[in-house]
Amino acid sequence: MNKTRLEAFSDAVIAILMTIMVLELKVPHGTDLEALKPLLPIFLAYVLSFIYLGIYWNNHHHMLQATRKVNGKILWANMHLLFWLSLVPFATGWMGENHFAPLPTAIYGLILLLCAVSYTMLQAKIVRHEGGDNELLAAAVGKDLKGKISMVCYILAIPLAFVHQGISGALYVLVAAIWFIPDRRIEKKIK
Repeated sequence: MNKTRLEAFSDAVIAILMTIMVLELKVPHGTDLEALKPLLPIFLAYVLSFIYLGIYWNNHHHMLQATRKVNGKILWANMHLLFWLSLVPFATGWMGENHFAPLPTAIYGLILLLCAVSYTMLQAKIVRHEGGDNELLAAAVGKDLKGKISMVCYILAIPLAFVHQGISGALYVLVAAIWFIPDRRIEKKIK
């Protein structure tokens, strides 16, 4: 099967998720800087989640650039990823509205972990489907050290949210920083 519909649908879903998040930002009821102060946690959660969705969109795009064809298993694996990504606005809002309280911060990490797991599953299905026809993605992904480090950080951040939410927040920012610069492995292999 052609991959264009999968790309277009995924792009649309991620764009909608980003739009939902920005619509959750409420206008302050004052005209001074003090009126913005209560919105700071909500804004910080939004920025972090926007970056995460951007990272997923960017890497999804690169992965599909190296993909020539898809099948039903890949379509369902992609839907699995989109399902977990669709929960990011909920977790973002909950965490921001509650000023990074332990449970919302842990749930945010759990959703990020499940996004990472589902992305890894999609990647594996694409590599398996294309097999010997396209070793490009398999070679580009390699041992996926960044992906493994990310999952370990999420696994640590979830229980650490109940110790101190700042530790979890720092781990979430660390993972975003690791991925902020797009993964060039695939671009290098395509060239």
